[in-house]
Amino acid sequence: MAKAADTLKSTVEQYSAAGSQAFKDGVEKSLASLNDLNTQSKENLEAIVAAATAATKGAEALGAQAIAFSKKTMEDNVAAAKSLSGAKSIQEAVELQTTWFKSSLEGYIAQFNAATEIVSGSVKETWTPINARVTASVEKFQAAR
Repeated sequence: MAKAADTLKSTVEQYSAAGSQAFKDGVEKSLASLNDLNTQSKENLEAIVAAATAATKGAEALGAQAIAFSKKTMEDNVAAAKSLSGAKSIQEAVELQTTWFKSSLEGYIAQFNAATEIVSGSVKETWTPINARVTASVEKFQAAR
């Protein structure tokens, strides 16, 4: 009977030790996972902030360019109107208007191209940090499989 009690006691102690170790391992894994999740969330938030900052810079640059273009266009139109009002003949007026129209069209095309470059650069800068986070997340999930 004493031997059976000792065996039972030993078995209970082994199960208790194994259970305690399993619990400890589970808690450590949970804490490590929670820490990884917090790190991932922080990096995701930083990427969103970086993307928003890049988008804001792009919008500011585009706005500043649009304002500068509007101001220059207004000044050019006033100068063209003054020039046109001083024309001595119909032929001179047509030549002045044609020159003004050609200059206006070239300015508009140049403005459009510059705005397109700003927008495409801004979009690229905006999505770069987000793409990096998506790539990192996909790699992490693939490594976990």
